[in-house]
Amino acid sequence: MKIKNVTVAGSGVLGYQIAFQTAFKGFNVTVYDINEEAITKAQAKFEILSKKYQEDLGATPEQLKQTKANLSYSSDLAQATAQADLVIEAVPENLKIKIKFYNDLAEVAPVHTIFATNSSTLIPSQIAEATKRPKQFLALHFANEIGKHNTAEIMGHDHTDPAIFNQIVEFATNIGMIALPLHKEQPGYILNTLLVPLLDAATELLVKEVADAPTIDKTWMVATGAPIGPCGILDIIGITTAYNIIKMTADATKDPLKLKMAAYLQKEFLDKNKLGVGTGEGFYTYPNPAFRAKDFLK
Repeated sequence: MKIKNVTVAGSGVLGYQIAFQTAFKGFNVTVYDINEEAITKAQAKFEILSKKYQEDLGATPEQLKQTKANLSYSSDLAQATAQADLVIEAVPENLKIKIKFYNDLAEVAPVHTIFATNSSTLIPSQIAEATKRPKQFLALHFANEIGKHNTAEIMGHDHTDPAIFNQIVEFATNIGMIALPLHKEQPGYILNTLLVPLLDAATELLVKEVADAPTIDKTWMVATGAPIGPCGILDIIGITTAYNIIKMTADATKDPLKLKMAAYLQKEFLDKNKLGVGTGEGFYTYPNPAFRAKDFLK
């Protein structure tokens, strides 16, 4: 089976980017989300993304016109997946939400459809049973700003069909990604195994009132030469995602520090709708965050 029709479930921080990139590379893409309001927001984000593709990737008006033509939308899961060869799931980073989604998806998707999760931290074997087709299920994880940071980590589980795995490696390459196959299940994959401890450490410093966000970021940027610090990265990833990851760990371990970190993000950011770049404010304000200023590192 050749993958032609792709459904992206969830149009949040990464979902809309995955959908746009896949359509940009010539695939038929259906964007699924839970209601029309979420879809309208996604369409507005596609307009912004079109400009970024022109600026960052040199996309032509003709390419962008065809990209939009390749996109369709639905808030009905059965309709959204009726022709799907591949469903890429990008729903919130919460195991209960994901399991419910796959229970619903398994009832309506065609029998040939491959399922792929874009989970940041969960491993496929935690979800595989809910898919009702474990051989056709694996993880396909993207980094943020996927047009520029074009990584795709592919990770199966013990029952993933090797042919399906190889097909998704090929698909990742076909949508312009650098395919990164993992040989074993690893929570956090490669990228987040490296990244999450940094982000957790920054949040810990904030919770303990050791330093403020600009000072933490300045330290990291000056000392390592990195173009952005951990608090700026949290804004790009989306603070809701960071909260969900910390909250899962906190609930599972009852670790007092993790519980305090989750409560901090809830009170200072989620409750105030300061979710990062997507809402225009997080640790910084956008579109011109302080860490981009010429004198920030002085």
